Parts: sequence; C-alpha cells; structure tokens
Amino acid sequence: MTKKSTGNMILLLTALIWGSSFVAQTTGMEHVQPFTFMGIRTILGGLVLIPVILVQRHMQPISQRPSPEVQHRIDRISLIGGICCGLVLCVAGDLQQFGMMTTSSGKAGFITSLYIVIVPLLGVFIGKKIQKIVWFCVAVALLGFYLLCFTEQFTISAGDLLVLCCAFFFSIHIMVIDHFSEKGVDGVLMSCVQFLTAGGISILLMFICESPTWEHIFAARSSILYSGVMSCGVAYTLQILGQKRTDPTSATLIMSLESVFAALSGWLILHESFSLREFLGCIFVFAAVIVSQLPFPQKNIDAKKTGME
Repeated sequence: MTKKSTGNMILLLTALIWGSSFVAQTTGMEHVQPFTFMGIRTILGGLVLIPVILVQRHMQPISQRPSPEVQHRIDRISLIGGICCGLVLCVAGDLQQFGMMTTSSGKAGFITSLYIVIVPLLGVFIGKKIQKIVWFCVAVALLGFYLLCFTEQFTISAGDLLVLCCAFFFSIHIMVIDHFSEKGVDGVLMSCVQFLTAGGISILLMFICESPTWEHIFAARSSILYSGVMSCGVAYTLQILGQKRTDPTSATLIMSLESVFAALSGWLILHESFSLREFLGCIFVFAAVIVSQLPFPQKNIDAKKTGME
C-alpha cells in the first residue's frame, strides 16, 4: 500500500468516527442535557490529547527541536489560538447539541457540513475573492438545505435552524484556525487547549443552567466516551497522521464523507430515515460540498482549498 493510500484510509476512518459521533450525540441526549454533554466530551477530548503532545515532543529528533525561545513563542501563540478557537467551538458545539434535541443525526450531519460552503462566503468580508464555481455551489447548497429542512408550508424546525447556526460558527472556527496556523502554531497543542476551553465554559454553563446528576452522566457514559475520546481525541490525531500522507484536496474530499457516515449511522443504529424530498436535499448538499473542494484550473489565482484566494 502506498503512502497516499495509507493516508486516505486513515482519513476515511476519521470521517467514519466523526460521522458516527452524531449518533452518540443523539443517544447521549436521552440522559443528559446539552451543556453537560458538550462540556464533558470536550474536556475528555482535551485530556486525551495531552499524552499525544508529550509523546510527539519526546519522539521528535533532538536535531529538529526548536530552541527554548522559539518553543516558548510557539507554545504562547498556540495557547492564545487555542483559547480563541475554544470560544468559537463552544458556541458551535453547544448550538449543535441543542439542535440535535429536535432533529435527526443524519440531517444534522449534512447541515453541519455546509460550513465548507459558508467559509468562502465569510472570506468576502476580509477581502477574499470567490471563484464563480463556489457561487454555484452556494446556490446548490441552498436548494439542498431547502429540500432537506423546509416543509411544503415553508416552515423549518428549531433544531434544523440551530444546526445551521452551528455550521456558521464552525465556519468562523475554521477561519480562526487558519489565522493562527499561519503563525506557526503547534496544531495538537492548540487543539488540546481549544477542547479544554470549550469544555470549561460548557461545564460552567452546565452548573448555571442545568441540574446534572452522576446517575444521568453514568447512564450516558458510552455516548460521552465515544464522542469525547474517539471523535475529539483519536479522530483528531488520525486526521494529523492522514493529512501528512496525502494531498490537501484528497484529504478534504474524504473527510467530507462525514455527513454520509452520519446518515448511514443514523439509519443503521437509530433506524432514522429520509423522505424522498429530504434525500434529494442530502444529494444536493453533498454535491455542493464536494464540487466546492475540487481543484478547478484558474488564471492568476492562488486559491486555497476553500475556494478563496
């Protein structure tokens, strides 16, 4: 198996874990409330990444290790970046959890994936130019969202609307990550800090707004552990390993399968189903996400994978 094939397989596993995590989020909500689930899962995700950071630094050859001064600068920027990312992630994750109280895991997966199309739109506000194909993808995504979420009476459920807001904040999250990544941060450290930040805020909100009990948390332990350890900790580590072995375009396309795995997991485990109208909406949304990531030839444009230059 070639290096690229290995990387693609690792990323496919990553997408599977992320997609199936929507089921864990749905089942976990049967026992605990949104802030409780979000808080504990993200704290666990951050804790899982601590040994990854230690092992990563220990295994780095001495000749490749930065000087103490450079390492201090990297750690400082990673800490600041992690806190900023964590604040946005907290909003996005909590909106998603509240939304999933009244929408299916499959629909939530497809609606959340719209962040890939929203990112280049937000780039307009910071002076980025958008390829014409991305405008087409936005139109297709809107059509898909309409078919997936709006009824014939032109109404939309509160859950679907909250998950759409979650996709908007995940788009901001991607842009914040991109901003700090250009400063040469330690990606794993920044992710660890963002999980601990998001988890800490959600835990605080849990005590203010909810009444969690150990009995309910223990009842949701399987869902929380899978969503926290596997989705946040393990899948993120696999993403890093996979992306080092394949090209960015392939990586993005494979990881976008998360929405498909969310729908399949919901169908297999929770026996969820789509109407014909909703199924067509899923197809349009997925097509928009895929096409927006394809490397179309351009003239005098150095475009990023999001469709922005």
